Amino acid sequence: MSFRSRIAFAAAHVAADPAGDNRPGAPAALDWDATLAFRHHLWRHGLGVAEAMDTAQRGMGLDWAATRELIRRSAAEARSVGGRIAAGAGTDHLLPSTVDGVRAAYEEQVEVVESTGAQVILMASRALAAVARGPRDYHAVYGEVLRQVREPVILHWLGPVFDPALKGYWGSDDLDLATDSFVELVRAHADKVDGVKVSLLDAAHEVRLREALSVRVYTGDDFHYPELIEGGSDALLGVFAAIAPVAARALRALDSGDHDGYRAAFEPTLPLARHLFEAPTYYYKTGIAFLAWLSGHQPGFTMVGGLQAGRGVPHLRTAYHLASGIGLFEDPELAQRRMRAFLTVAGVA
Repeated sequence: MSFRSRIAFAAAHVAADPAGDNRPGAPAALDWDATLAFRHHLWRHGLGVAEAMDTAQRGMGLDWAATRELIRRSAAEARSVGGRIAAGAGTDHLLPSTVDGVRAAYEEQVEVVESTGAQVILMASRALAAVARGPRDYHAVYGEVLRQVREPVILHWLGPVFDPALKGYWGSDDLDLATDSFVELVRAHADKVDGVKVSLLDAAHEVRLREALSVRVYTGDDFHYPELIEGGSDALLGVFAAIAPVAARALRALDSGDHDGYRAAFEPTLPLARHLFEAPTYYYKTGIAFLAWLSGHQPGFTMVGGLQAGRGVPHLRTAYHLASGIGLFEDPELAQRRMRAFLTVAGVA
């Protein structure tokens, strides 16, 4: 099952092996059964899986060896059920210090993704942000990679609120100048770009970008997704991993032209989404994994790289209450028992 009116990807998290040595700086040890079962959960609701993205802790605990295996396994599972899958290709397996080194790193990861049959998502590169001296360097790298890809890709513009190392991406700290550079690149390679995924948490900017481009715009705005999707954006969202059943209900309503039903489904989820993605936004993955544990999708609340420490008890307790308040838990008793156990371990009465 998929949706007629919009393409919708959920950026999926990874479940850590609760018995693994998932401390900061250690290689990632995954619970493969739970990780892959969660992808089937998303496919059953009609959502595509955006694999190996920042939600899966790229650059925050998920190393390249585990990433490569994750893409391979998830793509195989997608084929087994006819599920849509796209996967992130970046440069995080190397520390390239030149523009040519960044391009070569991208090419290596693109080849891995394409070999599995998954659609390529060209992720933003910390290395490129560090070595590029202006828009020309971005165009040189992306232009050469886009000329080589086999099928149209999704370009990912991840803003500094999600990753401070990406400040000044596309060659300028000025948003208008960066946008001009980005639009020029997309227009020059429109035959190789399926769409762009924009994660700037700026709804007005996304609307302007949608009007300027002839390719899809996949919203990555976890603060304003109901209005942006209704207005014409497709979706590639981390929050959809947390609210998959509700997202599916909303998108089915949109398919049938029931805009009131669409809004009634989505609007109650906004307080939870805005809480999960509050500053520092890059720790939103902790809340996603916590809700997955409360929902029974993984055996423990532990994360690769020890990222479960990214949010404190007050934040996670509020996330539980907001999720419970909108009926998100299919097994409320299980969620309540796990929440009580978590608070007990934390020393909270």
